[in-house]
Amino acid sequence: MNDNKIQVISKYALEGVDTQGLREKALAAKQTLESGSGAGNDFLGWLHLPSSIDEQHLQSIEQCAQSLRQQCEYVVTIGIGGSYLGAKAVIEALSDHFAAYKNGNGPKVLFAGNNIGEDYLYDLMDLVRGHKFGIIVISKSGTTTEPAIAFRLLKEMLEKQEGKEFAQRNIVAVTDARRGALRGLATQEGYATYVIPDDVGGRFSVLTPVGLLPIAVTGFDIRALVAGAVEMECEGDEQVLNYAIARNALYQSGKKIEILVNFAPRLHFLAEWWKQLYGESEGKDHKGIFPASVDFTTDLHSMGQWIQDGERTIFETVVSVGDQQHEVIIPSDDEDLDGLNYIAGKNVDYVNKMAELGTRLAHVDGGAPNLLITIPALTERYLGQLIYFFEKACGVSGYMLGVNPFNQPGVEAYKKNMFALLNKPGYEEASAAIQAKLKG
Repeated sequence: MNDNKIQVISKYALEGVDTQGLREKALAAKQTLESGSGAGNDFLGWLHLPSSIDEQHLQSIEQCAQSLRQQCEYVVTIGIGGSYLGAKAVIEALSDHFAAYKNGNGPKVLFAGNNIGEDYLYDLMDLVRGHKFGIIVISKSGTTTEPAIAFRLLKEMLEKQEGKEFAQRNIVAVTDARRGALRGLATQEGYATYVIPDDVGGRFSVLTPVGLLPIAVTGFDIRALVAGAVEMECEGDEQVLNYAIARNALYQSGKKIEILVNFAPRLHFLAEWWKQLYGESEGKDHKGIFPASVDFTTDLHSMGQWIQDGERTIFETVVSVGDQQHEVIIPSDDEDLDGLNYIAGKNVDYVNKMAELGTRLAHVDGGAPNLLITIPALTERYLGQLIYFFEKACGVSGYMLGVNPFNQPGVEAYKKNMFALLNKPGYEEASAAIQAKLKG
């Protein structure tokens, strides 16, 4: 494993798969992306974002985060899709697995506005009731249903519980620079604000204040995160091309589902972020690899049978973590009733790595090709590399597929129906059509 950055290894992925002409196609797609000549070129602000982040910007975010850390026991980050998944992915990847049950230094970061679960909101509000809490509300418009409901409820609760002055100091809006309901409210109330750049879509926004501020509130090193992304921006093109070529070759060969696999529980939400990134970017014009994910070895005892022997339309991309933060040695036992003395003296990660290799070999033998992405350790630096790597590979891969990777026209269809069913003003015609359809 390279000690400096992530690597893409296709040893068990492309045997017998036709890659003819795909490198040239990938290089052309990369050129289209970097020249800004492709569809969606007004949303390329993420492409050189890491290297453009300056000291003043980082200091401002760190100071805001420190203020929230000093005044609040909880900080609720309100957002949906790309407005929360990136921050959640990084925080979960770097956190103690049982941080929620331990007293730590600084506030606990909670997430709201990513669903319309009534019990979820009730339980969250019950948790922060009687405690000092802050809010980071993330929305370009301020009118997206899920976060807007959560913000209305929590804003009212915070003002009643701690007073308007405390709320004004501890509500931060991450929103559009000039337009939208949230920008107007933030200006009216005097909230601290950060800008979501017009040319950065939500799923590419982890390295803007959308992700950096919640990550900083938890106490993690956003400078190292950005530095890792800069390394991949400057030096990662070969790995980006390898991944884009491999997944497109497998797609052309009939592999329609990509399963992102981890053997590290902390990476669960990294996979959730990845699913949005690739699903929203490539799923258009009746094209696109379906992004799925599993947590191994846990899901080997539920999904393992299907992956081994089910329909052969899948391939796996395994994210393999090198160094662990801690070492746990398996002890010897005189009676050996559980039969584990054969691995006594080994550390648990050694067993996990053998499970990883054994699983990959078994699935390849079963007809499920395996790509391998190695990450030296779960640190801010390497997560920064991984995030930027996936983002750029997504842009290249989308152009290879022949779609606009930076729009998401399909996500509006359900909203139209929902608004019509809720009798939102302006949706009367749609409401009538739905009622007629339901009666028919």
